[in-house]
Parts: sequence; C-alpha cells; structure tokens
Amino acid sequence: MTDLLVLTRDLVAIPSVSRHEAAITDYLETQLTAVPGLEVTRVGDNLVARTDLGREHRVVLAGHTDTVPSHDDDAAPVLDGDRVRGVGAADMKSGIAVMLELARTVLTPAVDVSYVFYAREEIAAVENGLGELAERRPDLLRGDVALLGEPTDAALEAGCQGTMRLRVVLRGERAHTARPWLGRNAIHRLGRVLALIEAYEPRRVVIDGCEFREALQAVTVSGGVSGNVVPDRAELLVNHRFAPDQSSEDAEAHIRRVLAPALEEDDSIEVVDRAEGALPGLDHPLLARLIARNHLEVRAKLGWTDVARFAALGVPAANFGPGDATVAHTAGEYVNRAPIERVFNVLRDLLLNGVT
Repeated sequence: MTDLLVLTRDLVAIPSVSRHEAAITDYLETQLTAVPGLEVTRVGDNLVARTDLGREHRVVLAGHTDTVPSHDDDAAPVLDGDRVRGVGAADMKSGIAVMLELARTVLTPAVDVSYVFYAREEIAAVENGLGELAERRPDLLRGDVALLGEPTDAALEAGCQGTMRLRVVLRGERAHTARPWLGRNAIHRLGRVLALIEAYEPRRVVIDGCEFREALQAVTVSGGVSGNVVPDRAELLVNHRFAPDQSSEDAEAHIRRVLAPALEEDDSIEVVDRAEGALPGLDHPLLARLIARNHLEVRAKLGWTDVARFAALGVPAANFGPGDATVAHTAGEYVNRAPIERVFNVLRDLLLNGVT
C-alpha cells in the first residue's frame, strides 16, 4: 500500500489555492481514470468517481481540494518523521490522500462508493464546488450516507450547527457634543443591546447523544459621524450559532425576541446571511455499525460544514478526517501519520463490510 504520509506530502506539493484547483484536479483525474470499475465525471474543477456494482447501499466520501493561501514558510511541504508540514496538510490534503488511496485499493467494496473531490470550499459559500455539483449534477451526490474529510483528528463529528449573521441598527438624533441634551446618542444605546447579548444563556441541546452548544456573539460594531457630533446611527453585527433541531427561521425569531427589549420602532434587525444546520443522523445503520465496530469517539460538530449541503439533499452526513482543526489555516499547519492511517482503516472497514 502507498505510504499515506508521503502521498499527503505529494498532494500538499500541488498548489491549489481556492479558484486555482485545476492542477490537483488534473492529477486526481489521471489517477482515478486508471482505476478499473470507476466511472469518473468532471464538472469544472470538481471530480466525482463512482462505482456501480448494484450494491444495496451507497456511501459518499467527499473532500475539498482547495486550500487557503500559503504563508512564507509553508509554501513547500516538509516531511519530518511521522509528520508533514505545509499549507493544507490538515485541511484537507490528508483527507484527500485517504480518499484517493481507498479508490485505488478497494476495488470490490460491499457498498457502492462515490468519491467527491470538490473545489472552492475555503471561500464564499456561493462559489462552493459542492453547491455547483448540487445544482448541475445532483445525481452525482446521491447516497445513503456521506462522510466529509474535514479535520477531526479521527473522531466522528456528527451533523453541524446552523449559523446566521444579523445586522442590528439603532437610531438616535444628531446634536453638537457641546449640547448633547438636544440629541440622542445611538452609540450609547448599544450598551443595552450588548448587555442582553453578554447575559444571554445559550441552549445546550443533546441530539443522538451529541451535545450542541449554541452561541450568540457581537462580532463587529460601527457608528459615529465626527468628533463633535452626537451620532444618530450605530450598527452591530451579531453571529448566532444554533443547534440543528431548529430551522434558521426559528433561530431568527428567537434572537429577535432576545433583543426586543432594547429595540425601538425605528430600529431594525436584518439577516445578512444564514445557513441551515444538519442533524447527526447517527441512527442510520451504516453509521451506527461503523461507530460500533471501530469504537469511534463521537461528538457534535459545533461549526458549520458542508454536511449541511448533504442533509439538504436528504443524505445523513458527518465529518470524519485526519488532522487537527485547531492548526488548520495556521502558519505551522501539519498532520501526523497516526490519524491518517486510522481514518483510512476505519473507512476501509466501512467500504468492505457495510452494515455487517
């Protein structure tokens, strides 16, 4: 079998900053078209390789091929003992290495498999390659369960939380700062809104044994006219992470109720963007047996990932990949051998044994 750490290094050595994934897609396409029994389809810089063996179940393994821009000291990968350093090593060239090696070596799986390599995950959601596939070729994403190779250090992170950002605008009345009683300071009014956010008690919701911890945070603030004017407008951007037992509409209504005591008729709340969460789906027999056979650590995914895109298509999904998410996108990004091999062996077990 190929040394997965060396393969990870070789993939890191192929630059693939978002919107520049052609070279790595070319490489993967060459490798996968040489594998007997795989139907390979390219849509732009997205690549899907599928078996068609008539199995009862289909498993989707998905991973993004792009990375954030490199730092000055990690443009070239470094193999150091049982560790590879370099941009994308953890997020997620090591996961791509696992998928590629599974496709090349597990030729007669007990389940049908779709290997989905997609572009532009690290930038705006509207450019996401998985979204492009869902729009242009949704048939390529069909399956019974999906596992995304996001870095989880070989734990299974089920589902994901939803997220939204809301713009809160408070109104006041301008006046000269020498005569502030003639106006009303909109920035001062932010104090009550911020106090409500600081005192907010987030929900902790357990679903399928996974605890999702919600959050409400003020993330940016702006306002002011000049150094001698009482400001008549202040703006606050709020981020809310909500458990997947709620829709984004429910979450929005909840936050509006939380902030209502500090708002007046001329104030406004506007949702800037939103993304639905995804339920864990751990009751699916493929995932349940995988967890039991391999004694996997299972926890909730507190951030938002593309598992939500699969959930929207009716496919239960989870995050499962090598690498430590806390070092992703950092100047010293790295991945160790052990979690790469652990993830490979667990996924190989899934493909060879299915629900047995």
